[in-house]
Amino acid sequence: MKLDIIGDVHGCFDEFKSLTEKLGYDWTGGIPLHPDRKLAFVGDLADRGPKSLKVIETVVALIENQAAYYVPGNHCNKLYRYMLGNKVQVAHGLETTAAELESLEEEERKQIYSSFMNLYEQAPLYQVLDGGALVIAHAGIRADYIGKTNKKVKEFVLYGDITGQTNPDGTPVRRDWAKLYRGKPFIVYGHTPVRKARFIGNTVNIDTGAVFGGMLTAIRYPEKETVAVPSSMPYVETRFRELDGAE
Repeated sequence: MKLDIIGDVHGCFDEFKSLTEKLGYDWTGGIPLHPDRKLAFVGDLADRGPKSLKVIETVVALIENQAAYYVPGNHCNKLYRYMLGNKVQVAHGLETTAAELESLEEEERKQIYSSFMNLYEQAPLYQVLDGGALVIAHAGIRADYIGKTNKKVKEFVLYGDITGQTNPDGTPVRRDWAKLYRGKPFIVYGHTPVRKARFIGNTVNIDTGAVFGGMLTAIRYPEKETVAVPSSMPYVETRFRELDGAE
């Protein structure tokens, strides 16, 4: 199994396209395809960036062509609830995707709603691949949670190991679960922006803050090599979390 797993795209379609081209994918048919590799996504396809719908459309087409793997992130979950008509706060990035949706003709909007909701509903909470040797989970996963999908597991996979407290900027305080992870599967995750891919133990965080002016990063599996492209977005220093233990 040869994969290129891509970190949180957050609507940064141009960076996504240039990263896949750098990885050797061909866009001739309108979606990035490779003769012997597949893409995988750690979630948070949309919100904050300029072209969320273009990212969603591409990932939907890839999944329909069985050319990629996808797991939902917390922003995917919120967008899904928004599309269901649930009461959600149209803030923290969702407002950009909502504005894109509102600018469409009704038929086109219905089509996007249908395709994204189907993508979300069909997706597993996290992917267990390569005979159990690889797990892709948006915010990570504890070793004892692998194989389970209860409410506690869902909260961890979507939001990380949250304490219930909040930081001064309103973001949740999260424990550094990766430092404690001793499981056998290699865990690839995102969710928390770091300046460069953070390898610790048998885990790697590949959310390098593309939407905050960092980089969009992919990890090649099984090679465990990272490939990145710089972001065209403005750099927002405060969005990157300082984490020790990175190699």
